[in-house]
Amino acid sequence: MKNLLFSLFILLFSCIPVLGKDLVLGQELQLKQTTKVSEINAQPENYLGKRVQIEGLIINVCAARGCWMDIASDAPFQKIQIKVVDGEIVFPMEAKGRNAKVEGIVEKLELSHEQALEWAKHKAMEQGEEFDPATITGPTKIYRIRGLGAVIM
Repeated sequence: MKNLLFSLFILLFSCIPVLGKDLVLGQELQLKQTTKVSEINAQPENYLGKRVQIEGLIINVCAARGCWMDIASDAPFQKIQIKVVDGEIVFPMEAKGRNAKVEGIVEKLELSHEQALEWAKHKAMEQGEEFDPATITGPTKIYRIRGLGAVIM
């Protein structure tokens, strides 16, 4: 019985990231200056195609593949999504609630009404939420960062 409890204890704590230890993913961060998420959100066209570094609280992580995470902005009720190529970088679910520094290229997705419906339906499915097609009323532009490297603190 003691061996079983000890094994469960080891298994449980091996799955929890060590507090205070940074998790480095993807490419090494290169930029010395951090750009505020609110600045990117205010004028995203000025940043298109440019490499930026942001920092903030991880508020959501893709539950299906760890292929994206949302970073809270410095401004209330704003966020930006970091999207990576599936499998190249995997953001762990345990990262939610931790801070991160991320570098990547700002990109824009222009979705038709039909594509926006599929996008919203897929996101709702990933989050286990109900999807209401009436919430999508037309074409959509989405600005996000194509993630190249991250440090989760």
